[in-house]
This record gives sequence, structure tokens and C-alpha cells, in this order.
Amino acid sequence: MLAAVIVEGTVELQQRPDPQPGNGELLIRIKAAGINGADLLQRRGRYPAPPGAPADIPGLEFAGEVIERGPGATRFEVGQRVMGIVGGGGQAELIAVHERLLMPVPDLLDWPEAGSLPEIYCTAYDALFGQAELRVGERVLINGGAGGVGTAAIQLVTLTGAVPVATVRNPAMAAKVTHLGATVVVAEAGSDAAGEHGPFDVVLELVGAGNLPNALRALAPGGRVCFIGVGGGAKTEFNALYVMSKRARIHGSTLRSSSLEDKAALARAVERHVLPAFATGALRVVVDKTFDLADVHDAYEYFAAGGKFGKVTLLM
Repeated sequence: MLAAVIVEGTVELQQRPDPQPGNGELLIRIKAAGINGADLLQRRGRYPAPPGAPADIPGLEFAGEVIERGPGATRFEVGQRVMGIVGGGGQAELIAVHERLLMPVPDLLDWPEAGSLPEIYCTAYDALFGQAELRVGERVLINGGAGGVGTAAIQLVTLTGAVPVATVRNPAMAAKVTHLGATVVVAEAGSDAAGEHGPFDVVLELVGAGNLPNALRALAPGGRVCFIGVGGGAKTEFNALYVMSKRARIHGSTLRSSSLEDKAALARAVERHVLPAFATGALRVVVDKTFDLADVHDAYEYFAAGGKFGKVTLLM
């Protein structure tokens, strides 16, 4: 098979042996796979793959067709469209995945949308509902509303009956993010410009730790901050008195290193509570640009340059 392979800080196309499905696994012919911030970190040598995942083939999400079932695999039929999150290896023509990690692809989604859905919607769902316990009517600040997870989070917050406020750094993205249903604030990392739209019950932090001091000031009593992105920096100083006086909670979430059990449980929750909304058009996947797998180097450079709205996706 052809695969995207990390070689000395860059990503190139190489031939690799075809994987074989083991017990409970399915062999998937991948049609599309999203690129995520974690892939850029892995390319730079800062985010190694977890045990069991390919050490040098990036890709945390994919969509494709089942072409073979391993021993004991019964959940999906050969030819069925599936998608899922993995610890790595998604940016290739083939992948062997345990069937419990997979979800069916909603009928209305094309391959670029399906290949870009699992990571952003599983991440946003886990952060908003698993970690922050979002409830109807609450106000949510999403720092980084133009990225993939940000676009998913805005839509999930709106669908829940909560109120989303999103920050963007690029003014050109404001109208696009507003169209998703959020009140949009143009703000640099660390800016307190969003504070006047608070107080917030939940702050979803996709940019970096530098936003934490302002997030704590803008929290409502009993508010929750959930970190799922630190591309803008992982360290900061903050006033713990805000945490104490507001009875605040600070959470963090990353799916890549989660156990099979935890990933499977999340996949079932997203399958049950999120995927039906794609059938009605209440949710959508925002795809900024697609690249052929042969152009994987260009795809990574485009992603790294910033300024995108939604996902960058590889097509196999």
C-alpha cells in the first residue's frame, strides 16, 4: 500500500506492507483521512504515536470501505462504509482496525466529509459532554472557532440548546464562523475581548494555555474550562483564587492515547447522539480543502500555514 510517512521532519509518500486484520479487526480501504494538529506535532518529533500504532505513519481519523473481516469480526459487512479514530496510520491506502472503534458513515456524507468527521466530532463531544457536562441554556466560549474542532463544537453547542461564543484570530473568518451559529469575537491569543460576552459556564480551549487567565475571569460560578489544544503554548500563570472563589473546574482531554475501551465507548456515544443529526442536516462537516495522497507534502504545508476554515483532508 501507499502511505504518508514521516521522514526527518517532513512527510512523503512510501510503499509499505499491506496490513492484515487480526482478531475482531476489519481491513479498511481508506477513501479519505483528515489532517490534524497532532499530525503536525508528530512530524516535528513532539508527539510520538502510542503503543500499537505505526510509529511513522500519521493520521488519527479516516473513512473507507470494509474489504475483509478478521476472525470474530461481525459488526460490519464487507463493502460497508465506515469511519473512526485511531492512534495513527490513517493516512494510507489500507488500515486494520478493531471493529469497536468504527462507526457507520451517514448516507448524506461524501468521502471528504466522512474522513474529516471522527476526530473533530469525537473530540468536541467528549470535551463538551464527557468532561464539561454541558447543559441546555449554558453559555460556552470556544477559543479557536475556525478550526476543525471549533466548527464542530459550535454546532454541537447550538444543537444542545446552549449559547456559543467563539473567538477567531483572523478577521476574514468571522463571517464564516458566525454562519455556523456563534457570536464571534476577533481576538488574539491571550486577549480578554470575549469577556464582555460572558460570564461563561464552559470555556473550550483550542488555542493554548495563555488564554487561561482570561477564561477564569470570565467564568460563571461553577464554570468549567476544558483544554483540548495547546498549539499556541502549553504553559501560563494564573490566579488560583479565581478557581477557588468560582468553584471552577479545569479539565483536559486527548483521545489519541485513550484505551480501546474508552475510544469504543466514545464511538458508541457519538454514533447514538451525534450521527443522527447529519441525516437531518442539523450538523455538517466543514472541509476547507482536499489534497490527493500523492500531494501529502503540500497538504501539510497548507495546514501548517494557518488561515484555514475547517478541515484539510487527504483523498486516497
